[in-house]
Amino acid sequence: QVQLVQSGGGLVQAGGSLRLSCAASGSIFSFNTMGWYRQAPGNQREMVATITTRGSTNYADSVKGRFTISRDSAKNTVYLQMNSLKPEDTAVYFCAGWAFSSVYWGQGTQVTVSS
Repeated sequence: QVQLVQSGGGLVQAGGSLRLSCAASGSIFSFNTMGWYRQAPGNQREMVATITTRGSTNYADSVKGRFTISRDSAKNTVYLQMNSLKPEDTAVYFCAGWAFSSVYWGQGTQVTVSS
């Protein structure tokens, strides 16, 4: 059974940094695209950043220049470095991995940015 296990997150003051990690377990295949999404209370889940196996990245306009997505394909792991955090970045963050026309989700981790 494939699982995406997240780590990182927590509480940070505005302007601070956090790093999220997401590692696949039980997987014998490599994900194609991996990414991060987030969902704030009362809002829909939105894309934060994605990265392909070739390293092509895509970011939401709201995080460009502040967040950096990276991956270690050999370890089936994706990271999200978040700098210059703002209170509006507060949300539950989910990692995602796409393979064989299926999407797999991590368990979610809370990121709270205080003003």
